[in-house]
Amino acid sequence: MPPPITFSDLLSRERATASAHVAYGEDALQFGELWLPEGPGPHPVAILIHGGCWLAELPGLEMMDYAAEDLRRSGVAVWNLEYRRIGHAGGGYPGTFLDVARGVDHLRALAAPYELDLDRVVVSGHSAGGHLAVWTLARSKLPTTSPLHSATPLVLRGAVALAGIIDLAAYHAEGPDECGGPGTIDSLVGAADRSGDVYADTSPPRLLPLGARQVVISGDLDHIVPSAFGRAYGAAAAQAGDPVEVIDMPGSGHFELIDPTSPDWPQIKTEIERLLA
Repeated sequence: MPPPITFSDLLSRERATASAHVAYGEDALQFGELWLPEGPGPHPVAILIHGGCWLAELPGLEMMDYAAEDLRRSGVAVWNLEYRRIGHAGGGYPGTFLDVARGVDHLRALAAPYELDLDRVVVSGHSAGGHLAVWTLARSKLPTTSPLHSATPLVLRGAVALAGIIDLAAYHAEGPDECGGPGTIDSLVGAADRSGDVYADTSPPRLLPLGARQVVISGDLDHIVPSAFGRAYGAAAAQAGDPVEVIDMPGSGHFELIDPTSPDWPQIKTEIERLLA
């Protein structure tokens, strides 16, 4: 069995080009790329949120280009989001979260000109983006006292987390050091500048039940986000009453889950399409 691929392996391949580059804010990093299928709409939409440990020094939305192109060829429009991360001016708390929320809600402005079906929208994210994808699904549960609260977040059909770091407290306590250890989580949630429960508005387990379908997919060879984290979150979500499916991919590492040439991808794409159906 070949060793798991790295992000460098993935990015060494030729990438297709998005249909449109669209700003959702004034900062240079507040943008997304639209991947539009051929033919008339309205098209169902998959929002993709890249990972990279929430850190500025790691690759950004280009990591999701391969999945975006494959979904586009299957008739799904893709809104691939960029956002400010730790190390960018304004990244961390609350900027990273506000960027993702604003980017997701910006689909309302894109629906008419790009023929998008806002009744069929799902969100999928990888690694740190898996956390942000499930957090996006949880926005209606945010306390009104939180600076992240929004009165009318875009309604989503569900979320597909790919090697997602969904439970921030658990990863802070027991996660491997590949993402920089507990300090990265502290920076993300603004622990140095906040009092009280810093996970109350940032970590999806604190917001359960989310009231929407979730698919949690992990690779059993993943040393960055071991599959035990996905199973634990899935059990908590199910216990809270959410419809959740937990899938472990045998023989897969971290980046196979966003590689359309991997044996895992057909099932992952099926799960996304199932939520859109």
